[in-house]
Amino acid sequence: MEFLFLDFLGKPLWLWLLFLTIVVTLMVFDLGVLNKDDHELGVAESLKLSAFYIMISIAYGGYIWWAWSNGTLVTTDGTNPVASYFQGYLIEKVLSIDNVFVISLIFTFFAIPRKYQYRALVWGIIGVIVLRGIMIAIGAELIENYAWMTLVFAAFLIFTGLRMLVTSEGETDVSKNPMIGLVSRFMNVTKELHGQKFFVRQPHPTSGRMVLFATPLFVSLIVINFADIIFAVDSVPAIFLITTDTFIVYTANIMAILGLRALYFALAALVHRFHYLHYALAIVLVFIGFKGFYSYFFGKFDPYLSLAITIGIIASGIFYSLWKTRGEAGEDTETKTAD
Repeated sequence: MEFLFLDFLGKPLWLWLLFLTIVVTLMVFDLGVLNKDDHELGVAESLKLSAFYIMISIAYGGYIWWAWSNGTLVTTDGTNPVASYFQGYLIEKVLSIDNVFVISLIFTFFAIPRKYQYRALVWGIIGVIVLRGIMIAIGAELIENYAWMTLVFAAFLIFTGLRMLVTSEGETDVSKNPMIGLVSRFMNVTKELHGQKFFVRQPHPTSGRMVLFATPLFVSLIVINFADIIFAVDSVPAIFLITTDTFIVYTANIMAILGLRALYFALAALVHRFHYLHYALAIVLVFIGFKGFYSYFFGKFDPYLSLAITIGIIASGIFYSLWKTRGEAGEDTETKTAD
């Protein structure tokens, strides 16, 4: 069993396996229990399931605190792992909320019924676990070999945040996504859904032979994973400016994304009420960017102060959004009643 104590990216292998065991268990629970029979996830059920995932994430943060307190867990960059984990988790969570609108547009474009959307999101997280791991490994390698890359990440975040502040959110044209054409070029794709299936066998329209076809559900899954890569361009540099410890970066990312599937169904109907959260997130990105410059030239910024500022900005964005759109909830209810 000595191999369990081998070093992998700055942490013993057993610690990585423990985290992956938690993730796999949650995936099996999702697919084998919660989504054994496809059904439409209601808002109430969505909020309860989301609360469950948030509790899991907080409990895992408690484990990090315990392991750090007794010396079992030591960060590779000397930062406070508890503050870093929760700040990274919070930023990734808000970025995920900001991306719900895009995921909703993708499902609408492919006409995916709500009862099949949850299954697609569950399988999508499996792709995210791998893709985020690759991107984080690349980022860690760059920072380890070129310390000045933190300045590049910081400048990129400041630029991104300022652009978000001065640019209004535009409409996303899913039909122009390059992955749709790429999948259609290399695979046969059916025009209609086949229940929850990603692939089906049916006669080829030209040869008549039975061949494998991808369904629109599979194409939507590919497009969502491609969109996540675009989203990660913001979130991965942001958390690397909080900590360069690969384990904290990865776990905070994945824990935040795990609960997105559950929260999606509640937020998809209410995302228009979080319009100003977009600007709060932009301010957070600018703050993290400036903090990156400060840490590079003057030393580490107080982790708990950084966490408190991040929470304050995001909370302000949420409450201001809900206050400014408080009349829209009633209008939506009246519209649904009229329908």
